[in-house]
Amino acid sequence: MQISANGIRLEVEDHGPASGEPLLLIMGLGMQLLAWHEDFVALLVRRGFRVIRYDNRDVGLSQYFDEHGRPALGLAAMKHLFHLPVQSAYSLADMAEDARGILDALGLARAHVCGASMGGMIAQHLAARHPERVNSLTLMMTSSGSRRLPGPNLQMRAALMSRPANPHEHASRLAHYTALYTMIGSPAYPAPPGWLEARADLALRRSYHPQGMARQLMAIVADGDRTPLLPRIQAPTHVIHGAADPLVPSAAGQDLARRIQGATLDLIPGMGHDLPEPLWGRFSDGIAAVAQRSR
Repeated sequence: MQISANGIRLEVEDHGPASGEPLLLIMGLGMQLLAWHEDFVALLVRRGFRVIRYDNRDVGLSQYFDEHGRPALGLAAMKHLFHLPVQSAYSLADMAEDARGILDALGLARAHVCGASMGGMIAQHLAARHPERVNSLTLMMTSSGSRRLPGPNLQMRAALMSRPANPHEHASRLAHYTALYTMIGSPAYPAPPGWLEARADLALRRSYHPQGMARQLMAIVADGDRTPLLPRIQAPTHVIHGAADPLVPSAAGQDLARRIQGATLDLIPGMGHDLPEPLWGRFSDGIAAVAQRSR
């Protein structure tokens, strides 16, 4: 369903009984709500949650910001390298206000919040700026953005910046994103044959909007170091991170767990930068446990 939140249109799905404890899922860079697999959502519903997943602004079926044009990512990377300010069409703080606006639109005073990758960065802003709205916080494969932390290697950076060989052909897009998802996946939990391709095909047929992903990436670069925000997080927090994450190295998860008071850490051997099915039970256990701490 389309709702108005923070003055823009966002695509939102609401799963489970209205009496369930609200759990807001915030997805990562360029990813649609489909990246929270429907079977994983159903597992969380069975744990007693009312699960809300949505498309972030500029991707999926939510409002696009094409009037801002395609950002100059190369120039932004150079500015970031030399500690110069980077301008973006919108900020991660704006995207946190989108999340808050969804809760407002649904009439929810508070919710448990789980963010993955960029979604975890947005969740940090939400929990720090609106502590009264967040019952518990789960941060998955994400970072504070501190410059002290290691980043992806050059091969991974190049893969993120690359485009399909023929962006106008579905087959080329599909091959590109299947290869990218394979590269960032979990070495100990490889996807079954055809699984990644099927999920990529589903997402690409629903929406393909690379300009939006580029603007989201610019918002991440412009956001900088969120370390000063972390002491303001009051909600019980659980950090989940893959020890084999090639995109956001595990030091980032360890750093978050140290800097957020009372945070717990689940550092998972063999997990990369994805949400493999064999770990869904472990993820849901962690989300439920930190939710229990808030009661």
